[in-house]
Amino acid sequence: MAEVIVIGAGPAGLIAAGSAAALGGKVRVLEKMEKPGRKLLITGKGRCNITNDAPQSEFLRHIYPNSRFLKHAFSVFFVRDILELLGRHGLETVVERGGRIFPVSNKSSDVLEAMLKWTNCLGVAIEYGQKVESLIMGEGKVLGVHLNTGGRTVEIPAQKVILCTGGCSYPATGSTGDGYKMASAAGHSLELPRPALVPIETEGNKAQRLQGLSLKNVQASVWVNGRKIKEEFGEMLFTHFGVSGPIILSLSRFVVDEIRRKNKVEISIDLKPALDEVKLDLRLIRDLNEHGKKKMANIFRLWLPALLIPVFLEETGIDGGKEGNQVNSAERRKTMLLMKDFRFRVSGFRSFKEAIITAGGIPTTEINARTMESKLVKNLYFAGEIIDLDADTGGYNLQIAYSTAWLAGQSCMSVL
Repeated sequence: MAEVIVIGAGPAGLIAAGSAAALGGKVRVLEKMEKPGRKLLITGKGRCNITNDAPQSEFLRHIYPNSRFLKHAFSVFFVRDILELLGRHGLETVVERGGRIFPVSNKSSDVLEAMLKWTNCLGVAIEYGQKVESLIMGEGKVLGVHLNTGGRTVEIPAQKVILCTGGCSYPATGSTGDGYKMASAAGHSLELPRPALVPIETEGNKAQRLQGLSLKNVQASVWVNGRKIKEEFGEMLFTHFGVSGPIILSLSRFVVDEIRRKNKVEISIDLKPALDEVKLDLRLIRDLNEHGKKKMANIFRLWLPALLIPVFLEETGIDGGKEGNQVNSAERRKTMLLMKDFRFRVSGFRSFKEAIITAGGIPTTEINARTMESKLVKNLYFAGEIIDLDADTGGYNLQIAYSTAWLAGQSCMSVL
């Protein structure tokens, strides 16, 4: 009899399996796909942003909705622990901008290979094409799983089960919400799963006209019913449907929730965050004076990327053929304000197919933070994205998976 069954062979499943096996557990990983770590392989555009070197206090500020739940898990297994584990199995890493940590090879497959080497050394059995249909329950505890194999359902007994099935994002990789159904059938409630770290759709054709334009060092903020609720500094991208890029993805969890509440949501972009309105206006005055004989369509090139110029001329109502010295103070002020508040009305967000992660899941109030065991079902543990925890871009989400998985694996063995 397998002492421990781990459902899912993503990063959470592999770390949970190895953690339990390291303490002598007989561990069996059941993965419905034909290969492990399908989603891990596409993270970081195929490079895999393994984790982040931010101190724990800073790390927690990037996690929602209840980062305190992770304090114990992080104290047991954190950034240096996963890097040391991967390093022992041949993975070299490098710290990049924003504390993001990547493999030196820039290959996510090398991260997966190191995890598989580790679990293999520990004798973990990973079985592919094995779809778990449900948990076997009895007397308030989990007794094993019902497995669909070869078109028939068989019972696999287990003393402990760790659910590492992920969320609903990138369903083609196998993340289709299976674990939510199993947990719900066992008595758990569910915080509505929704796309997170997801591109945003905007009204009109303004973003479409700017498609392909990438902006760096800008400040994007979310406005809800006329009130600013969140802002991020960094890079963003215009697409055929709206906006995307790192800062937009980080803001998206707030946008998605407010759209679901039927609120009026806008995204404002400050194209010149290093300058306040007074300093920016002085710069515009200086440039208009110095280049007074030039046409405004050319003067705008001093201030903005080429793709933005037609949109700005249209929004400000300035004739591109007008000379700089003919621009009046009202037109100049309108230009300055638009640079500080280039605004888009949000119409929606992309689907789970384009979401990097899932917000929502099994509420943290129903999980023991010191063990990752269910408070409702004995011998059932959770790890990774299935838990109602999500974070900004930058490697934070994968670290949540490693830390909760390690703790779940250790905990399930400590009471066997």
